Amino acid sequence: MAALVRRGEATPLELVDSAIDRIQRLNPVLNAIIHPRFEKAREEADGELPDGPFKGVPLLIKDLSCQTAGDPYHGGMKFLKNLNWKATNDSYLAKLYREAGFVIVGRTNTPEFGTVTTTEPLAHGPTHNPWALDRSPGGSSGGSAAAVAARLTPVAHGGDGGGSIRVPASCCGLFGLKPTRGRISNGPDRGEIWLGFSVQHVLSISVRDSAAILDATSVPFTGDPYYAPPATVPFIEALSHPPPRLRIGVLRHVPNGQTELHPDCLEAVDDAAQLLESLEHTIEDSHPSALAEIDENHRFLNIVAAWVARDTAQYVALAGREPARDELEPATWLIREMGNKLTATDYLDTQIYLQTRARRIASWWDTGFDLLLTPTMAAPPALLGTYGSTEEDPARPLRGTVPYIAFTSPFNATGQPAASIPLWWNADGLPIGVQLIARYGDEATLFAVAKQLEQVRPWSHRVPPLARDT
Repeated sequence: MAALVRRGEATPLELVDSAIDRIQRLNPVLNAIIHPRFEKAREEADGELPDGPFKGVPLLIKDLSCQTAGDPYHGGMKFLKNLNWKATNDSYLAKLYREAGFVIVGRTNTPEFGTVTTTEPLAHGPTHNPWALDRSPGGSSGGSAAAVAARLTPVAHGGDGGGSIRVPASCCGLFGLKPTRGRISNGPDRGEIWLGFSVQHVLSISVRDSAAILDATSVPFTGDPYYAPPATVPFIEALSHPPPRLRIGVLRHVPNGQTELHPDCLEAVDDAAQLLESLEHTIEDSHPSALAEIDENHRFLNIVAAWVARDTAQYVALAGREPARDELEPATWLIREMGNKLTATDYLDTQIYLQTRARRIASWWDTGFDLLLTPTMAAPPALLGTYGSTEEDPARPLRGTVPYIAFTSPFNATGQPAASIPLWWNADGLPIGVQLIARYGDEATLFAVAKQLEQVRPWSHRVPPLARDT
């Protein structure tokens, strides 16, 4: 799309109008975009756009973490929806998107506070997976994933605190990279989110687009508490040459035994291992032994709960009132209560445990391995409604999240880059992603291998029937 604009074969307004037309036809079925931004987008596209690498390309933003000035911001919350809450400023990431030339056409659906791996908030209703409308698109970037899979826009923003880019990428047949911690700024309002577990990037159809967008957005800002080591060459250049022969470990089971691995997910990872071996990489059944540790004290959830309690308190202070009982979902009330009961000592104990475990996990890469291959999820995309939050069972969505973050959340704690790659579809026609994890700061190797896989097993031609028919 950007090349069409550069060559004068299309205008930004034509690209934006095309995206808007497609959104208007398909979004009533998908419920992926909850805040259209059509008139603002048309006005911006018809004006003077920055001459960035993505000039005129339409973009969707997840309605969590990445604020856009003057636009609604609900974070999946009925409380903020009822207040008609709007952002007062652009986040640094939104600013970089604009400077790169993107035109923001809307904001996408997300679960409340992004705490679960399905996108069914009571505030806005469920988003449907374009591959099977009765299935979840994953979460918490499910609205963005469904939109890109249905080709409403070529890319969409997402965030990943426990798997929230990689899980929906797997559910919707997309490429989804979680960058290294500190690669993308959370400013100006946050230094880090969820103890640095949560990072932002995009869901895309191609590896190329993900790499090029990371080049445009991996900019450190003054005051950031930390940032990732600078790339030695632009990420897009990592795609120019095939990677050297790599040593890749494979994990074919859920190491801590807290859930079962579905046969479809095992078949997907076995297939990927064979494909990588055919590309002359060395494949070994090996993984970090620390992944087998069981956290009986649910420390990862403690971090999330503390942040949910804190963020709710911020909105209460700004709104001048407490949310009504029906303005937060039952699971959120439960998580908020957990967070309010944590002491400062509890929080620091949790931080120290998770950080020292992260060292034990990451040290496996020091033994000579370049990548770890795992399933992205332990189960195929769930039926919508399977993990709904109820007053009778408020913890149901949290239990339902376990099979979907068993392989992803450890690497939010380590801060390592990880990507879900869409190489396999099951007998029901549902995409089943596989995950590759690199050492800290080494997105270049991930991009190079993902591009190699994309070339020998392309996926861009795989389009959901709903999107093909329209």
